[in-house]
Amino acid sequence: MTTHDYEKGRLDLPFVGIATFGKRPYVQDWSAIDADAAILGAPFDFGTQWRAGARFGPRGVREASTLFSFGHAGAYDHEDDTTYLGHDVRIVDIGDADIVHTDTAKSHANIETGVRAILDAGALPVAIGGDHSITIPCINAYQGRGEIHVLQIDAHLDFVDERHGVRHGHGSPMRRAADHDYVTGLTQLGIRNVSSTTKEGYDDARAMSSDILSVRQVRALGPEATAARIPAGARVYITIDIDGFCPSIAPGTGTPSHGGFLYYEVMEILQRVAQRHEVVGIDLVEVAPPYDPAEVTSVLAAQVLLNLLGYVFEGGNGPA
Repeated sequence: MTTHDYEKGRLDLPFVGIATFGKRPYVQDWSAIDADAAILGAPFDFGTQWRAGARFGPRGVREASTLFSFGHAGAYDHEDDTTYLGHDVRIVDIGDADIVHTDTAKSHANIETGVRAILDAGALPVAIGGDHSITIPCINAYQGRGEIHVLQIDAHLDFVDERHGVRHGHGSPMRRAADHDYVTGLTQLGIRNVSSTTKEGYDDARAMSSDILSVRQVRALGPEATAARIPAGARVYITIDIDGFCPSIAPGTGTPSHGGFLYYEVMEILQRVAQRHEVVGIDLVEVAPPYDPAEVTSVLAAQVLLNLLGYVFEGGNGPA
C-alpha cells in the first residue's frame, strides 16, 4: 500500500472545524506572531462609492479557503512538478482588525497596527479586504522599512487625489501610495473602461512614476514582458482588486468591469514576479460575497492568494 500524509492525523474535511484561512493556526496575540506569513482580515467597506458588501470579504475568502487546506500534504502542482505550501511554510491567521463603524481614521489605524505587528514579527503580511481603501493603511505600515514598488491588478486606476474632501476612499489608494517617498513607483495592470479617475489623475500617475497597462495591452505583451516592466531588484508590494478579473469569473464585487483578466493571465504574471522579486506584502480586496450566491468569487480569491503564497515561498523571495 502506498504511504502518504493522509495516513496520519485527522481527515479534517473542508466543512469541518473553524474557518481560519487555509485552516491555518489562529494567533490572537499580535505580539506573539511566529510565522513566515500572517493573514489579517480588514473588513472595512466605508470607502465605497457605490455598492457596499466587501466588509464580508474576509469571512467569505476564509470560508472558501478551507477547500484548499490541502490536508497534511501541501499542494502538488503537476505542471510545475512542485509541492507548494508544505510543512516548511508557516502560515497563521491573526483574525481581523477592529472596525469602528463610520470612523475611517480609527478603522484604518487598526488595520495599520495589524500590518505593523506582522512586519515586526518578520512575517509576510497578507491582508484580505474590505474595499480598496484598506491598502492605504497597509502601505502606511512600511514607513521606515525601505523602498517598495507597488504592483496593482485592478480595473480602476484608483488615483483620485481628493473629491469633496475625501482623500481615503477606495478610489484613492494608489494616489496615497504614490505620496510616500519610499514608494518608488507603481505598475498598474488591467486598467480599463470608464474609471473613477479623471484624465488629470492619469497624467499625475504617470508623472509620479506609474506604468499603466490595460488588459488588452498586457495580453499583447504577454506575461514575461509584462513582469519584466517592474524594475530589477525592486521589493514588491502586490495589491489585487478582484474586479481586475472578468466578472464572468468574479461577479461578487461592488464595481464589476467587463473585459477583465482570466485566471491564468494573472497567475502567470504573479508567478514570474514572485520568482524575480522579493515580495514584501500582499493584499486582496473588493470581494463582496452578497453579490455572488454561488461563492465562485470567494473561491477565486482564496485560490489566487494560496497559489501566490506558494510561488513566493517556493522561489525564496518572501521577507528576508
